[in-house]
Amino acid sequence: MQWIRVSSFLTFDRVIRFRTTRISTLLSATSIWRDWMLGRRWFSSQSEDPRLMEFVDYLETLKNYEKLGVPKGAGTDSDDGFDLGRMRRLLHSLGNPHLEFKAVHIAGTKGKGSTAQFISNILRKQGYTVGCYTSPHLRSIRERMSLGSNGEIVSVETLNNLFYGVKSIVDQSIQLEKGSLTHFEVLTALAFTLFAQQKVDIAVVETGLGGARDATNVLPGTSIAASVITTIDEEHLSALGGSLENIAIAKSGIIKEGCPVVIGGPFLSQIEQILREKATMMGSPLISACDSGKKSTLESFLTKDGRIYQLCNIFIECPDMHMFAELLDVNLQMLGRHQLQNSITAACTALVLRNQGWEISDESIHAGLEDAFLLGRSQFLSNKEAELLGISGTSALIDGAHTEAAAVGLANMVQMTHMDHKSAVVVAMASDKNHSAFANQLLSGVRPDIVVFTETSIAGSRSRAMTVSSLKEIWTEVAKKLEIDFQDLGMIKHKNQLPSDVNKSRVCFVGCESESVKVPITLASALLRCRMGHGHGVIIVTGSLHIVGAVLGCLDY
Repeated sequence: MQWIRVSSFLTFDRVIRFRTTRISTLLSATSIWRDWMLGRRWFSSQSEDPRLMEFVDYLETLKNYEKLGVPKGAGTDSDDGFDLGRMRRLLHSLGNPHLEFKAVHIAGTKGKGSTAQFISNILRKQGYTVGCYTSPHLRSIRERMSLGSNGEIVSVETLNNLFYGVKSIVDQSIQLEKGSLTHFEVLTALAFTLFAQQKVDIAVVETGLGGARDATNVLPGTSIAASVITTIDEEHLSALGGSLENIAIAKSGIIKEGCPVVIGGPFLSQIEQILREKATMMGSPLISACDSGKKSTLESFLTKDGRIYQLCNIFIECPDMHMFAELLDVNLQMLGRHQLQNSITAACTALVLRNQGWEISDESIHAGLEDAFLLGRSQFLSNKEAELLGISGTSALIDGAHTEAAAVGLANMVQMTHMDHKSAVVVAMASDKNHSAFANQLLSGVRPDIVVFTETSIAGSRSRAMTVSSLKEIWTEVAKKLEIDFQDLGMIKHKNQLPSDVNKSRVCFVGCESESVKVPITLASALLRCRMGHGHGVIIVTGSLHIVGAVLGCLDY
């Protein structure tokens, strides 16, 4: 194998390596070089262990819709949808590993990852060995697979052994499928193979897109312990059929005959009806985690060891299903009202499993909910972490929100935890999101004093990144509609370049392109200090899990 050292990229404080035979990689490098020569600055969230480079490079030869964006109708149960036949053929060649374990299968627009973390932790607290498969990752592809009773992400050695052990079979499958197998399909097949090899007691599996035609939906009803649908919202609208109703139909595709399904919500009445009708058609018991028999009460927020918790009580009563639980004084690390709902959804799922004979105590549910934590979701940084970013004396919150509903949840949480504080938002987004709706919720809900627009790579690629100028233009239009008095400071490259005429009474909009996420964050901090003097403020970094991943990279996560 021949490697080329691209010395011109040393400014990035790294060396980009690529195979000379990889046309796609060469094209990507050409795009990066063009952006660099044009003065465009961006940063990446990706950071992989060098020992995994061959595995990662192998996956990069496959079509990756996280980078490219998903084609129209690809997630629908139609002729336009992804072909699950090739996924089944791949798994058959690997010995059908997906038939070797029971699984909780989770779909939903938002809340999948958090609910998966809650459920996995509950099961681990009971002593089960759990395999958990989620996406996307923030820093390393290893984050997508966790194992065992401690929930550690798969090790480099284990992942490499898995890859090299099945590579020849996967090579043959790719050839037989004429190169149509995707990055996500191969990775999913590897995860299922890993869980079978490790003989997990149960797997918690998150869908990638939709449900009916998602690669994970090869899991048969005989393997499903419970299906979970968290929320339905208008994300990936084109890929999932063009309407909220079609998205619900696509996600309901994970409901298997006779297998119980837990729905999170809350849902619009017509959307919940679609889910209930599908459950009835499949003869599947349906448990709603948002009806009158399930509720949570937020008692207070508290700080312990530098971390913020929300203290809550959870009550579940479902006589028809013989499900009862009273969980008092639960200290959730996962913050926000949406996480209260996710925790109820997870607790209901645990009770459904208990009804099937799985030994799960109320104590394990309580402890599992408390122990659950997910990087980049409603995560307040410690004082030491804020110092590493160059913003000491300021609270910092990182959250991967990128939909309208997620923006509502983020705004609500900021209102609860920092109601009377000055705030700055640092935002970077993918180009295929509903930017206007996102901006509307944050501008009206958080009412930030500063907004810094920046840019990040999406899944290591520039193709789906929203440019700073385009993002700022959309937020400007939304601000005008909301009649927000704002000042556009243009583009600023560094905190030392602040203009002298910063208006302290108007919302400040500023663009910032940089190779490091620290630059827009420290710029936001400088503008916030200019606005508030010696008061206490909060900086919110959001818009994408990828900008959150870049922040975590600065903190050596």
